[in-house]
Amino acid sequence: MSRFGFSNAAAKPVEPEAASRAAAPPPPPAARTQQEQKGFDLLNAKLKVHAQLIDVLDLSALDKVDDDTMRRRVRGIISEIIRKEDMALSSAEEASFADAVMDEMTGLGPIEPLLKDDSIADILINGCDQVYVERHGKLQLAPVRFADNDHLLRIVQRIVAAVGRRVDESQPLVDARLADGSRVNAAVLPIAIDGPLVSIRKFSKSPLTIDRLVEFGAIPRPIADFILGAVKCRASTVISGGTGSGKTTLLNALSSAISPDERLITIEDAAELQLQQPHVARMETRPPNIEGKGEIRQRELVKNALRMRPDRVILGEVRGEEAFDMLQAMNTGHEGSMATIHANNPRDALTRLEQMVMMGGMKISEEAIRGQIASAVNYIVQASRLSDGSRRVMSIAEVTGMEGAVIQLQEIFKFERTGTDDNGKVVGKFVATGLRPKFLDEMERRGVHMPQGLFDPAMKF
Repeated sequence: MSRFGFSNAAAKPVEPEAASRAAAPPPPPAARTQQEQKGFDLLNAKLKVHAQLIDVLDLSALDKVDDDTMRRRVRGIISEIIRKEDMALSSAEEASFADAVMDEMTGLGPIEPLLKDDSIADILINGCDQVYVERHGKLQLAPVRFADNDHLLRIVQRIVAAVGRRVDESQPLVDARLADGSRVNAAVLPIAIDGPLVSIRKFSKSPLTIDRLVEFGAIPRPIADFILGAVKCRASTVISGGTGSGKTTLLNALSSAISPDERLITIEDAAELQLQQPHVARMETRPPNIEGKGEIRQRELVKNALRMRPDRVILGEVRGEEAFDMLQAMNTGHEGSMATIHANNPRDALTRLEQMVMMGGMKISEEAIRGQIASAVNYIVQASRLSDGSRRVMSIAEVTGMEGAVIQLQEIFKFERTGTDDNGKVVGKFVATGLRPKFLDEMERRGVHMPQGLFDPAMKF
């Protein structure tokens, strides 16, 4: 088995016709730059060597050896093929070429080097000719491409097959993950018109801790200590924000405050949480099979989790009717549960929770739903990705109860943007609003004490 969980025996030889065929015809050689032509020729050579390699390799035998031994054997065969084909490559180029062929055979082809680059956070593939990466919050075009859309589709099939999922014309959308936990979303024909669309959110090899977030300026130390104290005291917390705002990273960091004696159950569409406790039980949804049966949604998993003796239930993302079951869990002895939600601000997060409960078709009044939310949720932490690519906690708001038919929300801390410097970097400061949290009394009773003056509006962080 390769490190992505699929057998090398499943690899198919690349037919010469397939290697040269493109869903969208490549530009004529005259229209390519010299560098583009060299890359195109190298890619075709790689696929050609890969095809010959499949013919001469005993893949079933290679499956039984370790990765280093396999690479040595494959490199030897590749060297023979290079000499036979009379390719003019230096020793360094030959080693690099061999690695590229290995990536094609057992890895993810052209994007394998991008996955190994720790400075890259996201890989965005728009068909065979266009691959973007995000570095330090900014998108840039990567100098890699696929031979054609069929080549890209084979890589996508390889990813989803490793986690028991499928993607084809009848099921053109899929969520999956790589062996290291990186999240993958793919769309293929007939949904994706110009070729497969693939988004990969890379899984950090070293999870960002709250100390690292403080160091990066995402949240000041006193505010981080406050929200960590609240989590430690079993305050149910919802982390709100847009796509790529750092919600999951923040959830992972805050989980460090949870006692190692507690049993946590995580529920996700594609498992990516990196909780820092020893006792974590992870569950993942399952899509329907080819007959449209066997689907297991988050709602069923939340219900089942309550039978598994959890101390806290952690939802990777609330996006549907499972919101009702999550609120029920928070209100029935599972305080301190956590979840993320897509919303622009804390008030919108409450509105979205209300709407998602209604999606379940529950015969319950709006006022009763709001009462459930007000009783279940203690804090909403708002995260955002700013225009300079930085990610920051923008607000910490407390749900204080109901007044009439309205959920009462008070902001405790917020980030005030004051401008932008000459380099495009956002300038601002964190401030206290002057409101004392209602949950602070519970924190004091549990032995978590906050410093005097923390909530003074004159305090600047």
